[in-house]
Amino acid sequence: MQTAPKRVINGWAMYDWANSVYNLVITTTFFPIYFTQITKAPPLNGTVPFAGRYFVNTALYNYALAFAYFIVALTLPILTAIADARGNKKKYMRFFCYLGALSCSCLFFFTEKNISFGVIFMMLAAIGFYSSLVFYNSYLPVIASVEDRDRISARGFSFGYIGSVIMQLIGFCLVLFHQQLPFINSEADAVRATFLLVGIWWIGFAQIPFKRLPNPKPANEDSFKINVFSSGFIELKKVFSQVKNMKVMRRFLAAFFFYNMGVQTVMLVASNFGSKVLNLPSTNLIVTVVLIQLVAIPGAIIISRLSMKYGNLKILMAVVLLWVGLCVYGYFMQTATDFYILAMIVGLVMGGIQSLSRSTFSKLMPETKDTASFFSFYDITEKVAIIIGLTTFALIEEKINMRSSVFSLIAFFSIGFLFLIYAFKAQKNESIKTNL
Repeated sequence: MQTAPKRVINGWAMYDWANSVYNLVITTTFFPIYFTQITKAPPLNGTVPFAGRYFVNTALYNYALAFAYFIVALTLPILTAIADARGNKKKYMRFFCYLGALSCSCLFFFTEKNISFGVIFMMLAAIGFYSSLVFYNSYLPVIASVEDRDRISARGFSFGYIGSVIMQLIGFCLVLFHQQLPFINSEADAVRATFLLVGIWWIGFAQIPFKRLPNPKPANEDSFKINVFSSGFIELKKVFSQVKNMKVMRRFLAAFFFYNMGVQTVMLVASNFGSKVLNLPSTNLIVTVVLIQLVAIPGAIIISRLSMKYGNLKILMAVVLLWVGLCVYGYFMQTATDFYILAMIVGLVMGGIQSLSRSTFSKLMPETKDTASFFSFYDITEKVAIIIGLTTFALIEEKINMRSSVFSLIAFFSIGFLFLIYAFKAQKNESIKTNL
């Protein structure tokens, strides 16, 4: 196949520009910091009531996100099967985009007086974001030839980092200059206004990919006769049966399952760790995360170029091994300077490992019209990994402390590294045409 025109490629990448503001502002900086600050102050003092039980505040945050990922993993097989069969993946991508964006905007009303309201809309925003991503990711093999997928995948992540940093800076200015702004009476009001702007930004810029991306042809002419509740899991089973017979793909997915537990957990708990364990001021955390996003842009590009020279699996092994070292360093860090050094190195490898994982999977996929179903399998692997990662981290925090939870991350990355070695050995023994 030929790569789509530049207008379509850039339109696809603009969805990363649109939705990455959620990933940065809601899951990485403003929301977790805001959530921790309002729940650790009196009268809650770090213990939060929710669903008839009291939780450690940061543990509840992790449990809630894990539950959202569980919902995503449960529903995506059904939705992606319909999207592939009927050729309407853009419709579902749009629906979940709007769900996520509107939920972000609803967080404008979240205060210490309605904790349950905030937790529920945080989960809905996560469901919208991650569900829309599977349809977005599934466009990659539709619009890009095999040899261009590393480059185009990295372009999407680069667009996302640039867009999210711009939105982050807008939010930071609102917080910094809130006393000079009308209708904003406090720093908390400025943070909640940022949540509102995230939803507006996400929906607004998403109109570009919705206009430019093609509508794939239905994979099944009798799609409307399909039982929607069973066909998705039938498709998932079909994908699984194909993956079982693909040794490199099977071992790569096992590696991805484990090292992605570590990557996603680090991204989701880093701000809470800095705030709770190291007592870093919220302003310092926000500036640090902005810098992480800035160094992640060249990081994703450099890792993409290295993969083209040395192969995907070799570079993934090197990056995962680096993550192991970063986690060991993270366990022993004591000062703000330690945190900033660690954050900069994490930024360099954070986007690259995600971009390269996505393009590696797309290269290993067989020729098929069921791209959404294959990426559903990929995303379910990712979501189950996140569920286990966040739950393990939260349980260790509740039983011991947050610093000890870092041991789970070291274990996840180490197991992932071993499976990458097995995948590389299998790739050497098989005739793989693509640069892996």
